[in-house]
Amino acid sequence: MVNRNVLEVSDLTRVYGRGPAAHVAIDKVNFTVADGELLTIVGPSGCGKSTLLRCIAGLMAPTSGRVVLNGTTVTQVPDRLAVVFQDYSRSLFPWLSVRDNVALPLRRTQRTRRERNEAAGAALAAVGLADVAHRYPWQLSGGMQQRVAIARALACEPVLLLMDEPFGSVDAQTREDLEDLILLMRAERGITTLLVTHDIDESVYTGDRVIVLTSSPGTVRAEIPVGLPQPRDQISTKELREFAHLRAEVSRLVRGQPASAARAESPST
Repeated sequence: MVNRNVLEVSDLTRVYGRGPAAHVAIDKVNFTVADGELLTIVGPSGCGKSTLLRCIAGLMAPTSGRVVLNGTTVTQVPDRLAVVFQDYSRSLFPWLSVRDNVALPLRRTQRTRRERNEAAGAALAAVGLADVAHRYPWQLSGGMQQRVAIARALACEPVLLLMDEPFGSVDAQTREDLEDLILLMRAERGITTLLVTHDIDESVYTGDRVIVLTSSPGTVRAEIPVGLPQPRDQISTKELREFAHLRAEVSRLVRGQPASAARAESPST
């Protein structure tokens, strides 16, 4: 059975400025994300990854093309869409407790404070932070703050979770822990996720499919299915020959080099 598409991006183009000074950030980008899929996007620096994500989130209007979420064209920030950004320290309110930070967006959907607190508590428990609900973001480590941001996204029960290089500001060990958390949340809750990253290992390790963008103006160069076994593990998965092959292939494409001979000859490309 083929899952329905939650997200459809069609000929998406975004141009900054006009006339001779105009800059095409992304150009006729096309892809879909199926229900429950975790799709990762990588590309060279400056290829328009963040611009693409802002257009999908309804934070920026495309110059042409369209984004369709659950059958509805996106013209503003959709309900039940959650975004986790890289800069967790600026996305949390330091004067609110951890629980109140997570509960804040629920004011649109949960009428009573008790309902909001219960939902926030459940989300914090899911990311392993039930015991710090009363503390403040500035009292937590960077990795814990990003878990709070993830909990806030989960509490909204999103139909689509967008993540914009969410682990770029934490150390390597914390990054691996957060990658595993996202995989666990997807496995337990079936959340459709689009993860934009500059880290090639992360794109392969977490993704069901990797989309590689070209250098500016960004467009889709390749879509690579990731057939690594589930559940994944930071050590055993990365020791697999297939992981090494996929990582090398994505790296080759990001660098603008030709695809491997095996991929070039594949009828699926």
